[in-house]
Order: sequence, then C-alpha cells, then structure tokens
Amino acid sequence: MASLVPCPHCGARPKEEFTVKGAAQVRPAPDTDKKSWVDYVYLRENPRGRYEEFWHHTSGCRRWLVVIRDTATHEIESSCDAAFAGQTDART
Repeated sequence: MASLVPCPHCGARPKEEFTVKGAAQVRPAPDTDKKSWVDYVYLRENPRGRYEEFWHHTSGCRRWLVVIRDTATHEIESSCDAAFAGQTDART
C-alpha cells in the first residue's frame, strides 16, 4: 500500500495509523428484506482497480474515512470524511 494516506483532518499520515474496515457499501434500510441484509453482511466483491473502502484513523483523529484506492497498484486516489462521503466536493 501507499506509505502515506491523505487524512482530510490531519494531512498526509503513515498508513500504519489506519485500520482498513472493508468496502464502503450503502447500508440497506432497516425494513429491507432478509436476502438484501444477508448480501450486505456476508457477500463482498474482490474487484481489481478503483475501490472505495472504509478506513478508521485509529492513531490520529479517530474519524471514519472513505478512501478510494486502486487494488492493483495500492495507490490512493483520494479520501474524505465518511460523514460527508455522499457530497461531491468532499474528496481530498
């Protein structure tokens, strides 16, 4: 992986400060059918290329981030605070 991760709160920080938590998927609505919940909890894609992941800045600001990373090269394209991930101007 890249040695520095761009944290929108702390700046570029070593990757060892972060914990990767997996795919940044949209959570189903609480009243969604059981199959959709099973798919959300247990099924994951393993794509090659651009991928959005949840990362936690464990040893820094302790914020959740959405990091866009290339799974083939491990280059990090951008990151943003997970609370603002749906906003188009939130990427750093």
